[in-house]
Amino acid sequence: MEVEREDAYWERYSRNILLPEIGVDGQLKISRARVLIIGAGGLGSPAAYYLAAAGVGVLGLADADDVDLSNLQRQILHATADVGSAKVLSAAAKIRAINPDVEVVAYRQYLDAATIGPIVADYDFVIEGVDNFPSKFLINDACVLAGVPFSQGGILQFVGMTMTVKPGDTACYRCVMGEPPTGTVPTCSSAGVFGAIAGMLGSIQAAEALKYITGAGRPLYDSLLCFDAKAMDFMKSPVQRNPRCRVCGEQPDITALAGDNTRSCVPGGDRACRRAAGANRSAQD
Repeated sequence: MEVEREDAYWERYSRNILLPEIGVDGQLKISRARVLIIGAGGLGSPAAYYLAAAGVGVLGLADADDVDLSNLQRQILHATADVGSAKVLSAAAKIRAINPDVEVVAYRQYLDAATIGPIVADYDFVIEGVDNFPSKFLINDACVLAGVPFSQGGILQFVGMTMTVKPGDTACYRCVMGEPPTGTVPTCSSAGVFGAIAGMLGSIQAAEALKYITGAGRPLYDSLLCFDAKAMDFMKSPVQRNPRCRVCGEQPDITALAGDNTRSCVPGGDRACRRAAGANRSAQD
């Protein structure tokens, strides 16, 4: 590293380095880290901004969608001029403008059972910011099978929920949620979403990635964090590994990826938070 660039490096990340829990060693870990964000939308936008600002070495972005005008209320990576452009290309341009030292890898594709495994395995941490249950379960299963830690997140109306999974050590998303729900459930497009909560949850997910990378603090392992922005109430519920979990249990029957990531639904508000935590406790009985 050239002297000028070295001086700029320490100055850029000086506020991180001043933290005793991070320091020089932690910042160097961030600079060497590879983080994949699946979904360059409401959650992926703030997560990408903060990870880029922190100096993550390689930032992968996976999304097949184009920017739609209705996205701009909450998907802050994108601007009016980006409408009609590929989300990953719009996002990559913003990230490079924030921090040109970050290597951005854009995957303009839906990650399905045939493609997701090798991509996930190439990263140290994954942030899941998708808007439907089939994709959430597919990402969970891919990360668990590859042994890659990840942060799961979902938002609807005024409510957000998130958990962090360390495969082999903590409860996974399937442990908590069981099987993908059937039938029609509310979505952001049908029930609405308070735009600011995307920033709240995506920022938490970025923090979880950085905590895992640096070892600062304890990520949301075996915990389901839910919040209601109307009342500004936060609730953290303990969850446990389910010995009967199909992908990480004692006798898993999911040992390879199958299915697709067809769009269908998103988590159903604060009742879903309570229901998920309660269902997980029942599964342990």
